[in-house]
Formats: sequence, structure tokens, C-alpha cells
Amino acid sequence: MVEDEVVAAQLEALVMPAITAQENYYRRLGLRDRILNLPLMVAALLTLLWRDVAGVRELSRILGREGFLWCPPTQVSQQALSQRFLTFRAELFERVFKELLPHLRQAWCLRTRRLEPESTQFARRCFEQIWIADSSTLEALFRKLKSLETLPKGQLAGKMTVVIDLITRLPIEIGFDENPRASDTSWEKDLLALVKPQTLLLLDRGFYHFQFWHQLREQGVDLITRLKKRATIQVEAVLTNTYSLRDRRVRLGSGTKKTPFITLRLIEVRSGNTWHSYLTSVLDPAILPPYVVADLYRRRWRIEEAFNVVKRLLGLSYLWTGSLNGIKLQIWGTWLFYGLLVDLGDAVADEMSLEFESISLEMIYRGLYHFQVAHHKGLAADPVKYFAAPENRDLGIVKAQRKPKVKLIIAPFPQTVRTGEPLFFEPPPKIPLTTGFEP
Repeated sequence: MVEDEVVAAQLEALVMPAITAQENYYRRLGLRDRILNLPLMVAALLTLLWRDVAGVRELSRILGREGFLWCPPTQVSQQALSQRFLTFRAELFERVFKELLPHLRQAWCLRTRRLEPESTQFARRCFEQIWIADSSTLEALFRKLKSLETLPKGQLAGKMTVVIDLITRLPIEIGFDENPRASDTSWEKDLLALVKPQTLLLLDRGFYHFQFWHQLREQGVDLITRLKKRATIQVEAVLTNTYSLRDRRVRLGSGTKKTPFITLRLIEVRSGNTWHSYLTSVLDPAILPPYVVADLYRRRWRIEEAFNVVKRLLGLSYLWTGSLNGIKLQIWGTWLFYGLLVDLGDAVADEMSLEFESISLEMIYRGLYHFQVAHHKGLAADPVKYFAAPENRDLGIVKAQRKPKVKLIIAPFPQTVRTGEPLFFEPPPKIPLTTGFEP
């Protein structure tokens, strides 16, 4: 794509303060204020992602002929730019990214017209933040570079573990492990150091570790996850038992150091002929009703959508280099651009008074081309208003709704008939049942 001055100005206004804040650290590292400095390298990486530039050779041509973003035309050889991508300190991009995040969160707080899902609205009464943690294996390294010729064919590039805020959709922390087969449990210490009291964590079964759950609860952190198949449970109390819903307080574990006893709530929701099982450390249904738990865990899929955006749409599945520093540079740069894309998508959701998940980040990214054409014709001046305009609905910015939205049942003890219609609410039984698991 050709660079559009409106989008370029918005990127500069967001990113340049974060870059400026790192100048002293840049000098403390002993790095000279050379041509390929931090501002230019950030601009180069954002241009690669935003304008979908084919490679460093083409990027060097663009830099020499027209410049990009806040960088004027500068003559730099393709070899020098390639070498700089290999050796430029990735931690500088990490610091720019983390410096930018608070400003993106502040912008999110200032937008008040967007809608919020009922389940997250309810959960935020008792929890300050709702985070999702998961990991994703990076693709096999491409062996087109000379530096990769000696590597085994098909070698994976590593594994990244990411924590995302379910409310803002912005990343909280990103970790990288060179070992692509590293277990999720190896990142538990980092996660324990990161989480704060009154946090609700949505975890997949990669973090299915009872000792880890105990440590979270000791820190005032709660969780929602899925029950593993063939898990041994002991029922301590039945809270709700209907045709389509079972909510029980259960005990898991064997009492050993590795698998200590732990008491959780087991919530099972029928969908057709299938039962979906969820575990939560929130034992009081008044704090998290059963259908709220199920709906919140369904939204754990948002992190999978984030992985899809950064890997498929923004190209993180195609690694530019096999060097560890180069891989980290691409990871931080891609997530930096992802944060900027989320900010734009949230602004569009606010302008249209929709939920954020109704907005397609992919179509916003692809729609930048159409905004650029409209702007050059004098038909548009603001990308947010352009994407929100009714006449531009054909761009697919708003996702097509596949199913009619169903009203969420927010009740601690819902009683239902076979149709699933709520009838009345019944308090939990006073005498806990300990008869064991009943299928």
C-alpha cells in the first residue's frame, strides 16, 4: 500500500512519545545515534507490517525514494538494513511496546459508547481485571536465508506465552521460549509474579495443575478452566441440577504434594446431546452464576483470535530470520502493531456503539487501503468515521451475526425445564451430598 498521511500521522502521535521515552536507555546501552537508530527501526518494522512490504530489499527502496512514517528519504543499502534487523536490540522494541500500552489503555477508558457483554459487566463487579493466558507455537523456520541452511528441516522457532486483557483486548505480557515443546506449566512462576489480587484468569487445560491453582488462590486470584476427561471428583454439594445445567461444589486431587486436594465448582451445561464442563475457584454462585462462568470461558477464544491476527494476518507465521534476537524483534514489533490495530478497532466500536467483538480487525486492516483511496479523492478524512459510515458497511468491518443473540441468564441457582426457559430460582440444599460423581 501507499502510505496515507492521515494514518501515518496517527501512528506517529501514538508511537513517537514511547520511542522518545527510551532515548536515555538507548544511550546507556552504548548505542550510537547512527542512521539506523531506534525511531527509524520502529518506523521500518511498522511499515513492513502496515503496508505489507514484500521484504527488506523493497523496504530499502521505499526508504531511499520516499521515506516512511516520520523518517525522511534516506539512502541505506539493503545489506545494512538486513544486518540491522539481525542485530538490533529486541529489548528496545519491548520497552517501546510496554511504554505504549498504558496510553492505549487510557484511550480505551475514555471511550464510553461501546457496548460490553453482560457476562463481563457482571464479573467486573467483583474482579478488577479479567485476563486470558495461553501459549502458541511459532511456525517452522523458513530456510531461505543463508543463516538457516544448517538448521534441521522443519525446526520450529519457539513458543510464545501471552496474557491478554479480555476487556480491552490489549496484551498484558508476552513471553518467549526457544523450546517449542515447552510446557505451559513452565511459565507458571512468571504468571504468578504478574497477576494481581481480584484478577479472574481464564485458562485452558495446559495450566491444569492443582498446586498452581492453590498458589493463585493464596494471592487472591480466581480462575476458570475446563475439566479434564476421566477426572476423579467427589461431590460436596449440589447447587443446581436441571435438565440442561448442573452446578456442584466438588473436590479434586489425591492428597499428594503433586496433586493436593482442592475444592472447586464444577459447572456442566448441556448443548444438544453434549455436556460442556467448566471448573472455577469461585465457590459462591452469587459472585459468578453458572451461565456467566460458561459465557466467560467461551470468551477465552478471544486469545486464539489474537494469535490468528498476529500470525496469519500480520505475518508472524513467516519468520524473517533464524537468529534469536531477530525472532524476538519480529515478535515485539508484530504485537506492537497489533496493539495499534486493536486501538483503531476499539475506536470504531465506540463510534458505532457496538461490542468490540463485533468488529473484524482483519477487515479494518484490509480496509485501510480503501480509506487511503477515499482520502486521496477527498471523500474521507478520518478512518474511524469512514469505517463507521453506513455506506461503507460492504467493507465487512462489522462481523456477520451467525446466530440470534440469546439473553444471558444471570441467576445464582437457575431452575429450567427441557426448553431451557428460566422458571424460578431455588436456594442450594442445606445438606451437602457426598455420594460421589454421578454421570
